[in-house]
This record gives sequence, C-alpha cells and structure tokens, in this order.
Amino acid sequence: MKVITLAVDCGGTGIKASVLDESGDVLIDFPYLKTPYPISPNLLQAIIKDFVVADHRINRVTVGLPGMIRNGKVIVIPHYINHRGPRGIVDPHLKKAWYGFDMQAALNKKLKLPTLVLNDAEIHGASVITGKGLETVLTFGTGLGCAIFNDGKLAPHLEISHATIRYGKSIDAWIGEISRRRMGNQLWSRRVKALIEELYPMIVWDKLYIGGGNSSRISKSALRSFDYKVKIIPNSAGVTGGVKAWDLRA
Repeated sequence: MKVITLAVDCGGTGIKASVLDESGDVLIDFPYLKTPYPISPNLLQAIIKDFVVADHRINRVTVGLPGMIRNGKVIVIPHYINHRGPRGIVDPHLKKAWYGFDMQAALNKKLKLPTLVLNDAEIHGASVITGKGLETVLTFGTGLGCAIFNDGKLAPHLEISHATIRYGKSIDAWIGEISRRRMGNQLWSRRVKALIEELYPMIVWDKLYIGGGNSSRISKSALRSFDYKVKIIPNSAGVTGGVKAWDLRA
C-alpha cells in the first residue's frame, strides 16, 4: 500500500496543508486557512480532521506546531493561548487547555491514523538537512522558530525565542512579524543579522538554514558577511518535510 501523508503546518497567522506521496511530491495543496482565534486544541483537531475527510487516500498525518513540543505533547505554545492571536492577551482558559495537551495521542484517536506531531521548524529541517554535522534551522514568521540536528538526529527542542535580547524584549517580540511591519524590511534585516551573530557562538553550527514566511524578506546584504554557509529554504518546507519527518524517529 502506498503511503500518502497529510502534512499540516500550523502557524500563528495561517494553517497550510498538503497531501504528499511517498517521495514528498505534492498531490494536493489545500487552500490557505487563516488561523481562527480563539483556537482551542479541539478546534485545531477538527480543522485537521476536515483535511483528512477531504481526501480518502490519506493514511498518515504529520502536524507541525509552534512552540515546544515533546513526544507529541505541547509543553509551551505561543499565539494559540491568546484569545485574539499573536501578541494578544493570554487567555487563562486557553493556556490551561493547551499546556500539557497530548496533541499526538488525541489526533491518533480522533483520526484513527498514525500521526506525528513536532515543532514546525523541525519539520522544515527534515525537508532540507543533509544529515552531516551540526545543522540548525531558524524560521522567521509570526515569531522565531528553531530546530537543531546533529548528524541527522533531532536534538531536544530549545525555545530560543523566549530568551531576552534588547530592552528586556523576548527574541520572539524583537524579531517577529509585528516588529518587521513597524520597521520595514531593511532595518528588520539588520536585526536578523545581529540575532544570527549572537546565536552562532551559542550553537556553532556547521550549516544554517533560514526558512519561514519572512525568510524571503531578509535582505541579501544582511547575509553576505557570514563565514559559514547560510541557505534560504522555501516556506513550503513546512509541509514538504512532512514525509521525511517520520525518519527523525529512528
């Protein structure tokens, strides 16, 4: 039987979903869905189930979520705990519903299909890593995502975005979409460059991949001065990595 994967990339701004064949080629791209707020674990499960119902060929599901995901369970998640979305006021009821929620187990039960739930940057990385050396993925979108791989093996997830950087701001707020809109791409790109320069001594990667919806907005001049290899990866990696992500379990 052919393995047909539904890959769902859940972002703070939008939800993208595609059906992929065994080679990772796209069979169907579902229309882009603006993330509805408030969004509970139950509502997100219902959205994912609608994708599954729409194509009877699907026999496994990969879901990428923002935040810290450990063994399919939500440890910390941004945006979805806010009643009106990114940078909004935290809703204590949503926070209680999301933190500690085992999304992977819940989807396995609801969909009756094998389901893999990872951090969204980890799925981006699964699409592009070579499996050699220390490879790091940074995704720039609503906030900052991060994934680290050593010789193809996924390292424990670090929520780098929660660290403070300037004026007591979190990296997420300092480099996120709201700041980009306020500053414009050129000044924001300087922040991206400064952030990468500060992160490198902490990680000392062999290769750096930059993805996410805002990766295409980073100026070329901001990336020219680095001594190590930097590669821009397409935002579509968030879904096309949905097949290779299953290999990360080994």
